[in-house]
Amino acid sequence: MSASPINPSSSALVLFSGGQDSATCLAWALDRFARVETVGFDYGQRHAVEMQARLKVRDGMARVLPEVADRLGPDHVVDITGFGRIADSALTTDRAIEMDARGLPTTFVPGRNLVFLTYAAALADRRGLEVLVGGMCETDYSGYPDCRRETMDAMQQALSLGLDKPVPIETPLMHMTKAQTWALAHDQGGDPLVQLIIEDSHTCYLGDRDHRHPWGYGCGACPACELRAAGYDQWAAGA
Repeated sequence: MSASPINPSSSALVLFSGGQDSATCLAWALDRFARVETVGFDYGQRHAVEMQARLKVRDGMARVLPEVADRLGPDHVVDITGFGRIADSALTTDRAIEMDARGLPTTFVPGRNLVFLTYAAALADRRGLEVLVGGMCETDYSGYPDCRRETMDAMQQALSLGLDKPVPIETPLMHMTKAQTWALAHDQGGDPLVQLIIEDSHTCYLGDRDHRHPWGYGCGACPACELRAAGYDQWAAGA
């Protein structure tokens, strides 16, 4: 990746979980904005290992993308564990991962992205950051209604009205398959970025860091692992 010519006053806040998608979005943002900060959310997730993984990925990002390392600003962590207890799901309690009566997976945390974006918009306002960047995707997602671009458009309008200023929400992965997300990571940072995502990012819903696969660490059986593995296989076959 080569540093792109950008507006020196442009800035972004990346919603950064430390998973494959948010890591790819962070690289994407660093290539486009002069100042980039990150925010993570502790909502009592069972796969809390991602809170440690995100720090490793951030540190590694500066190493594998040295030409834009000076654009990476502070990290922020927001404690919303109370919300996690209210929004009971298989990601916050010991429940089976299955489909519920509405046809949604029990890994769906109701309102999670809406809450994340609200906190992120407030933080960005106080930090003077112009754009929110998230890894939401409606092409290759797990059935979450708050990952759709339609939802993002509604939130963008609501936040802009509520803060009385434009609050753009960029979702670079919105219409990509997981294979295309791997390809974007490679386009942004080549093999070093792909290897960083494989070794240090975390996506597995069960928090498994014991089992190493070609695509990274995880149980290999939860929906997040299955999506990541299938996407990697498809990308690697055509890479």
